[in-house]
Amino acid sequence: MKFSENWLRSHVPTQATRDELSAVLTAIGLEVEEVTALGDGLAGVVVARIVECARHPEADRLQICQVDAGQGALLQIVCGAPNARPGLVAPLAMIGANLAGIAIKAAKLRGVESNGMLCSAKELGIDADASGLLELPDDAPVGTPIGDYLGLPDASIEIKLTPNRADCFSVRGIAYDVAAAVGSQVKPLDADPVPARDDAARVVELEAGERVPRFAGRVISGVDATAPTPVWMAERLRRAGVRPISLLVDVTQYVMLELGQPMHAFDQDLLDGTVVVRPARAGEQIKLLDGRTVTVDEEFLVVSDSQGGKAARAVALGGIMGGYDTRVTDATRNVFLEAAHWIPSAIIGRSRRLGMHTDAGHRFERGVDPELPRIAVEYATRLILAVAGGVPGPVTETVLPEHLSAPKAIGLRRARVARVLGIEIADVEIERILQALGMQVSRDGEGWRVVPPSRRFDIALEEDLIEELARIHGYERIPTTLPGGATRVAVQTETRVEPSTVRRQLAAREYLETINYAFVDASWLAHWQVSDGAVPLANPLSAELGVMRTQLLPGLVAALGRNVARQAGRVRLFELGNVFSASGEDKAPLETLRIAAAACGDARAEQWGEKPARKVDFHDLKGDLESLAATAGAVLEYRPSTRPFGHPGRSADIYRDGRPVGWIGQLHPRLQRQLDLDADVVAFEVDLALLAERAVARASELSRFPSVRRDLAFVVADQVPWDALRQTAREAAGPLLRDVQLFDRYVGQGVESGQKSLAMGLILQDNSRTLTDRDVETVVAGVVAAIEAAHGAKIRG
Repeated sequence: MKFSENWLRSHVPTQATRDELSAVLTAIGLEVEEVTALGDGLAGVVVARIVECARHPEADRLQICQVDAGQGALLQIVCGAPNARPGLVAPLAMIGANLAGIAIKAAKLRGVESNGMLCSAKELGIDADASGLLELPDDAPVGTPIGDYLGLPDASIEIKLTPNRADCFSVRGIAYDVAAAVGSQVKPLDADPVPARDDAARVVELEAGERVPRFAGRVISGVDATAPTPVWMAERLRRAGVRPISLLVDVTQYVMLELGQPMHAFDQDLLDGTVVVRPARAGEQIKLLDGRTVTVDEEFLVVSDSQGGKAARAVALGGIMGGYDTRVTDATRNVFLEAAHWIPSAIIGRSRRLGMHTDAGHRFERGVDPELPRIAVEYATRLILAVAGGVPGPVTETVLPEHLSAPKAIGLRRARVARVLGIEIADVEIERILQALGMQVSRDGEGWRVVPPSRRFDIALEEDLIEELARIHGYERIPTTLPGGATRVAVQTETRVEPSTVRRQLAAREYLETINYAFVDASWLAHWQVSDGAVPLANPLSAELGVMRTQLLPGLVAALGRNVARQAGRVRLFELGNVFSASGEDKAPLETLRIAAAACGDARAEQWGEKPARKVDFHDLKGDLESLAATAGAVLEYRPSTRPFGHPGRSADIYRDGRPVGWIGQLHPRLQRQLDLDADVVAFEVDLALLAERAVARASELSRFPSVRRDLAFVVADQVPWDALRQTAREAAGPLLRDVQLFDRYVGQGVESGQKSLAMGLILQDNSRTLTDRDVETVVAGVVAAIEAAHGAKIRG
């Protein structure tokens, strides 16, 4: 929110300096982001009129101007501004003035005397425009100090508002907070009803129910739309960041900034029949004030007229922007002013869906005082009549009272204030603060009954009132104390590996953690073919962030790709976060915590001991995952995967105790091309809850007897996985088997095509005795027989 300092002071009298006022605003929660001083040091600058202009004999771009500065005699000024011309009214810095440290003196320019300087807005320090002289209205009084005429010096103040302070999207809303903080009172608003002078009116019907419970309008006939916007109004708008356009438009903008109620002005003669506020129809189109034609659906609200006896033509997009076809222009003679109350839920997200942002929509999304529409219409009427004349008709106000509720009284206890804040605030000070904020306060037993103003949607509980007292009384006046009471020590469970342990384990293996948005571009999921069950956002930040992620890998690989594009050759990233999917009949989102990692480039950092460098592959990543599983004592099983984003033959689904846990492998080459990735990427993603489960550690006896190892080599079909042989060996070996290890895989000479040789080591041991050769041979024979029978394997000779 940006506003003029002088504009604020016109509503709340205060002797605070500019710096003190900025400090007060920040202290009460209205953080000042920028203060731009305007028009300081303009003594000696007056309103002047150029009477004559003649070309300078020695310079093509200079003119010799005779200027009337209200001193009787004309002053000769040499000026190089391209817009200098006879009759122009512009600021003149007289001899002796000082602008931005430059003293104005009598001088000769190319041999011609010049007795002052005609000024641009930039030279006055009120704007960045230096393209020509600042053009003032023709009726500006010559000789008047420019500061008096333009209301200078001033400052443009920009504050940062939190979403709950929608009431401060207006100068008067800010004024109430300032008045409470500096011990002042807000001046009454001159918005007394303007009596109707004719019967011109337009019927309004509300067909959107609770979404638009109030709509006020008024017809003003015979206005002069060509009348210029008063200088004081135009300057206040400029200092609030709004460019003046025309009187009727500027009045609606001015009322919005001063009171907080967005308004719109229609050309009365371009409307037909009854004004109807209704939901839009699917596919309905409307041309907006900015010239764009947008297509809307039933979630939008529109203002329409009733051509042909029915609500047909949409003439405004409700709560967002007016329509192009019924806009006011210089040819407008009869105007229909409207101010409505649109509830936030009817407006939230609608502008973003159309790729636009408007001041009106921004305010309605956060909430506007439902009591303001009639006040705003009366106030705007007064401003228009004062400048453009006209004959006002009666105010037409349509209200659905069943959808409007008055603010409710809130009990405030004296003891509760002291307990929450830890300090005593005098009763008179509590009452002063609350009343200065516009609240109705009455004594009630051990405290007060407080009715907040209708503009304060954020005040509903006793704690809200206490927060207001703390904010205005001053947080710095509340002592800093440590909390009391016993604390409970949380003990980590032994049946689950903590996420912090998972992070440390992957960091120890050279992975860097990333944090990505939980909402992603739907096209990403489409490329990965993982769109099933995606949860769409009702109000996305942008079209590119429209759905909740169903997997971590799309966002993680995108982050890896950005690093690779910036010449990072070896990238290893991981992410721990939730994924979302629609489940059940009501499609309620289901959250699942997962861990994912992705890597590309060299397997190891550059070093002298390993040349040539080897690229990271499936087995490197499998080792990283196995180290992670080891923290939970998990034994993982890998089965060939058919997931569309995985490389055929280089990816696997992961299982633990027969339950699917996740996926590991290399990305499909087709997907890598779509993602514009030059390097091969290997990755895994697993369900952390299933991976992190672990049994409670139990002590077991260590054998005092030696172990025995026997190595076996089998020739089996190439499609038989090692894991199948290992499982068969474990089942056949019985309790004496401590471990089985694969230490060699061979294909080539001596092994038939389509076959492979797998060499394993069996580690045997007993806790009660030393194993004999017969014990060992019995186990080995059983293992050989089981593997030959189950997998058609043969002992390699």
